[in-house]
Amino acid sequence: MKALLFCSSLTLSLCSSLFVLEPNQCSHSSELGAKGGDCDGELRICVGVDYYCEGDVCLQATVEECRQPVAPPHYKRGRGRRAVVSRVRPHRTVMASSTAFFGIQQRHLLKALIGAAAAGGSAYALFPQEAQMKSAKSGGSQKAPAKCVVDPEVVKSIERAFEKLNGPEGAKCNSLLKKHLTKEVIEKLKCRKTKLGATLYDCIRSGVHNLDAGVGVYAPDAESYKVFAELFDKIIEEYHGFNSKQKQPPVDLGEGKSKDFPPLDPKGKYIKSTRIRCGRSLAGYPFNPLLKAEDYEAMEGKVKKALESVSDKELKGVYYPLTGMTKETQKKLIADHFLFKEGDRHLQQANACNFWPQGRGIFHNNNKTFLIWVNEEDHMRIISMQEGSDVGAVLDRLVRGIKAVESKVPFSRDDRLGWLTFCPTNLGSTVRASVHIKLPLVSARKDFKQICDKLNLQVRGIHGEHSESEGGVYDISNKARLGISEYQAVKQMYDGVKKLIEMEKEMEKKK
Repeated sequence: MKALLFCSSLTLSLCSSLFVLEPNQCSHSSELGAKGGDCDGELRICVGVDYYCEGDVCLQATVEECRQPVAPPHYKRGRGRRAVVSRVRPHRTVMASSTAFFGIQQRHLLKALIGAAAAGGSAYALFPQEAQMKSAKSGGSQKAPAKCVVDPEVVKSIERAFEKLNGPEGAKCNSLLKKHLTKEVIEKLKCRKTKLGATLYDCIRSGVHNLDAGVGVYAPDAESYKVFAELFDKIIEEYHGFNSKQKQPPVDLGEGKSKDFPPLDPKGKYIKSTRIRCGRSLAGYPFNPLLKAEDYEAMEGKVKKALESVSDKELKGVYYPLTGMTKETQKKLIADHFLFKEGDRHLQQANACNFWPQGRGIFHNNNKTFLIWVNEEDHMRIISMQEGSDVGAVLDRLVRGIKAVESKVPFSRDDRLGWLTFCPTNLGSTVRASVHIKLPLVSARKDFKQICDKLNLQVRGIHGEHSESEGGVYDISNKARLGISEYQAVKQMYDGVKKLIEMEKEMEKKK
């Protein structure tokens, strides 16, 4: 709840600061329900205590409301309780110092109070008193702590997670989670919870259990990016180079620009295949950890229905649910890089595999060059792929596929972060443009990964994230997703891989 600060002993003028209102801490509870006084026969009810610190001195104000004893319920308050409030009387502040407070519990009531103050209202009393509240550790001021809404056992898990990351067990951990999950951040975030119930522990549990993670955090729902912004913003800035004041550029899929990307390796000496994918989250649903079994089924049904209406002949295909699919079929599709496997240990610990394989499936066209994964890591992964190095053709197919699906299924997008995804590394454009490529000379260099970093490229094995190279073939993609458009993400991969091929050719000449 919020309390609003009013300044000056002469006038009631609105100030910008907001402070926490502590309910159930009324210092004059004996007056609860008392009639008379400022309320003209109405109930005068204590609703909480507000605090404001100036230097090392804090003011405490008991907050009251005048209420009619009988009125139809107008709003819910706290844990499902109903209050019988028809109006709040105009009021005046009784000053005990140069600064005084009054709090209010609901936004529509607050508007009424502001209006009453502007009209020169009267008959409202506060009881501020000065109290020194010094912090023994810092010597500075502190507000009275807000009530923690997170289960005490979960809070303990968060604190133990911090100890693990910074203890002997986490000595070799170099994740962004460990770097940015400071004691200060823990104290700020450990008692926060999203409307759907996600806690800080839900965000960090995978990185705590997998100390070899590079990033180590996931967002259980869209709101987590705001509720736990003190952690996510720092990780996002380091990974993407995208600070909290920046904004994702407008959507530019690269429609009509496929000619900008002629084949990188026409003779097929280096590049085996090309793949461009993007992630999408369905509007109105949280991410994997908070999804229920019925959510998975409902989402699968919506996507399946949308795909059945696709009219583009090249894109038309069949949806195959994982439920009922034989193990042999699954293994073959996975080996051919068409189907996803059940989440690895990183996703398992992030609770991304609940109710597996319910609500999961794959759609692909007849040529298996256009695929959609349903409810793997993200709600949807839209994929265009083919043998060879024709990036332009792969992009053109992806653009047509995205536009066909988004006309039927609304996606979740944030004004600042762009398309929202479960993992913060995929935010923004969500585009991952990649090639399977063999560069025996360049990849043998000790600084191969550093070279790729400078080219804004990410290197991994051909079997997905956290896998190793096989037969000298690497999966190389654009590293950035956030702060650049979809078209720019593809161009980043294209330009970087082009440079690597040039380096390989130069080294071949020197052999």
